[in-house]
Amino acid sequence: MSSEAERGGLAGAGLVKAYSGVTVLKGVDFRVLPGTVVGLVGENGAGKSTLSSIITGVVRPDGGSMRLDGEEYSPSSPAEALRQGVSLIHQETRLIQDLSVAENIFLGRLPRNGGRVDWERARRDAKTVLDSLGVELDVRRPVRGLSMATQQEIEIAKALSRRPRYVVFDEPSASLGESETEHVLERIRALRASGAGVVYISHRLDEVREVADEIVCLRDGSRVASWQRGDVPKEAIINAMVGREFTYEHVPPEPRQDRTVLEVRGLGRRGAFEDISFDVAAGEVLGIAGLVGAGRTEVVRAIAGVDRPDAGEVLLEGRTLPCSSPSSAIRAGIVMVPEDRKGQGLNLDRSAEENLTLPWERELAGAGLVTRRLVRKVAAAQRQRLDVRGNMALPVKSMSGGNQQKILIGKWLVKDPKVLIVDEPTRGVDVGAKMAIYEIIRKLAASGIAVIVVSSELDEVLGLSHRVLVMSQGRQRGILHREEATPQRVMELAVHSASADASAPVAPDLSPASPAPTVQR
Repeated sequence: MSSEAERGGLAGAGLVKAYSGVTVLKGVDFRVLPGTVVGLVGENGAGKSTLSSIITGVVRPDGGSMRLDGEEYSPSSPAEALRQGVSLIHQETRLIQDLSVAENIFLGRLPRNGGRVDWERARRDAKTVLDSLGVELDVRRPVRGLSMATQQEIEIAKALSRRPRYVVFDEPSASLGESETEHVLERIRALRASGAGVVYISHRLDEVREVADEIVCLRDGSRVASWQRGDVPKEAIINAMVGREFTYEHVPPEPRQDRTVLEVRGLGRRGAFEDISFDVAAGEVLGIAGLVGAGRTEVVRAIAGVDRPDAGEVLLEGRTLPCSSPSSAIRAGIVMVPEDRKGQGLNLDRSAEENLTLPWERELAGAGLVTRRLVRKVAAAQRQRLDVRGNMALPVKSMSGGNQQKILIGKWLVKDPKVLIVDEPTRGVDVGAKMAIYEIIRKLAASGIAVIVVSSELDEVLGLSHRVLVMSQGRQRGILHREEATPQRVMELAVHSASADASAPVAPDLSPASPAPTVQR
């Protein structure tokens, strides 16, 4: 390993890291050469983020060494790593919400002219780097209010604006759709062509296989396998990640019931979406697909009472709901698991037990107080129901992404809902947790709950859903039954342009009991 490091590139030998006596990285070797992409895979807790944090100066290793282009490399901070040309793009965005897009991209290094900030140049340069990623965005607007996907694209632009020699991408596409992800992959290819070295961490194995020159697998803190560029089967990677033979195929969901639970009629919110109409039956999973920016999240937020619509109505079991607040929707039986579990879904400093019961303290208390014993009883029931691993009494931030997501889902199941909305259900979780969450969604639907799944992963939507509603540019483009919802057909509707709206629309399929497959435009 040392002889390879001396040839150049960014390399580490025997890297060790422990937290509170628990060794999370066990003598790991790695190397990325200029002009190459190394894909880093592994389940949550395998050591990927720890390794990336060591490479980029976030933490110091307890053992081992690193070299950068033949010289000793031991950054004491991310700032020092940046000065030496090593940049990290985080999975979670770290933008300042009330600053503009341009200010965030050039934070701490705004261009100056005569001692004053050169705003014209800052905005021009910000637009240039965003254009290189295929992102159309007003660089003068504040970051607050932008979607998670757009904020992630700004994070990527911020890192690339520094022209780094080596870039570590830590789950950059976790909140992006297929089109936006392809822009990121194109940028990675361009970085490779320019001579930069890239470490690409992702749970999306197809992306890794597509872009990486070498794939390295970590498991339980150790390097267990690697493959050179080629057609390595996805199953081989998964088996190395989990340490056993692992197969999973989506199976058809259980038949839905004839009883309609949720009806949405002509729903609209100015500037976000318009004329959305569909219904969901008991026991049905309705998927909502579309490119990032299509309005998917905005629609379900309106149904859940987070944002107030200005047109249309929502009916639950035949009764009109006010859509006035999340609390009113929750009382009626509509709950929503948001896409940003750390920013919107969980209190990371509270225990898993407390997170499960926080929304229900008043209902659980009745006329008395919520006791510790009651909290533990409720938490234990959800832990068994969802197969949560880890110490429920510790802060939830100590858990893996998969277990955090189970806690987030579980807290909305304490009082059995009538409608469960799940936005990006497997964002940032490993393959094992992903399959477990799929089974949870299937079982919840089979129990009679009406489920809506919003996801940027097309195979996820198609695999889980009885029907798929496709959106584009804030409009509903069609509802496809499972038999006809192919990736090609969904994408045809998802890229539907506004200019095509001149043609006469056909009314959407509003009958869940309709037996024959039909497509509505």
